[in-house]
Amino acid sequence: MLSWKVGLALVVAFLAALGLTGLLRRYALARSLLDVPNARSSHSVSTPRGGGLAIVVVFLGALVCLYLSGSLPPAPALAMLGAGGLIAAIGFFDDHGHIPARWRLLVHFSAAAWVLYCLGGAPTLQVFGTAVELGNWGSVLMVFGLVWLTNLYNFMDGIDGIASVEAICAGLGGAVLCWLAGLPWLVAPALLLVAAVAGFLWWNFPPARIFMGDAGSGFLGAMLGAMALIAGHAAPQLLWAWLILLGVFIVDATWTLLRRLLRGEKVYEAHRSHAYQVASRRYGRHLPVTLAVGAINLLWLFPLATLVAMGRLDGIPGLGLAYAPLIVLAVYSDAGGGAAI
Repeated sequence: MLSWKVGLALVVAFLAALGLTGLLRRYALARSLLDVPNARSSHSVSTPRGGGLAIVVVFLGALVCLYLSGSLPPAPALAMLGAGGLIAAIGFFDDHGHIPARWRLLVHFSAAAWVLYCLGGAPTLQVFGTAVELGNWGSVLMVFGLVWLTNLYNFMDGIDGIASVEAICAGLGGAVLCWLAGLPWLVAPALLLVAAVAGFLWWNFPPARIFMGDAGSGFLGAMLGAMALIAGHAAPQLLWAWLILLGVFIVDATWTLLRRLLRGEKVYEAHRSHAYQVASRRYGRHLPVTLAVGAINLLWLFPLATLVAMGRLDGIPGLGLAYAPLIVLAVYSDAGGGAAI
């Protein structure tokens, strides 16, 4: 069971994020930092942005406290602090004024490389019961994967509450699986991230009163990816389990990107052809789609991730089984289709 100190820390993190998001909303309104609707938007009302900075401040502060108290080993603490700080910083400046994509990507790759450096390279993969060492090429692959997760989280933050609900579901699921795998030191960071996101979600739940912004969305993608790698180093089957937990965002964003690439489109330009965006237009509201994401995580992805984490199902077939219906949904929604843009 969690100690009363962890429980108190979670309450403090939630309240701190709740209060700080409110202050950031006032700041955004005063500085006219607004997302103004356009033809490619999924919202219809000008809304303040940048509230995700509250998640950043609260979670990084919590990591420092865990590290100084000896509750979190140095390598994962430094990996998340360094990468999270870099990605949040470039996102913050992008929220206040456009930063060219090449500079954002340079920072994202630097942050991802820092994570792999701190962790000593790529984790060992468990493939059909066999441990597979990936070596230097595996580290390069993991860097690209972490950069993609950072960016796809930004792409998927397009309707009210969806990025927050995904982070809460993945964080809670990951915390449970780390506990079951005997990694209590990783449970607290995952739960503290959940608490910080929950405080922000109070303001971001449909209809949103403030948006997350690049500082928050990219930060969440990077931190969830870093936790997946950290867990994978400690228990190889957990890397597969975390990838399953993040399946909704990974499948939608990757399928959409591939279809747009095949048509020769500029994938860095704004669009609204993700499956979740198509669904939100079909229903005319954001809430049903956001709740559906939570339901898919709870009823489908978490049980499969648990089977993989407990060794009842191998990672590769587990990942395929988890992603298969998500791919079907993406195809059915015509995600990435030209007509949806």
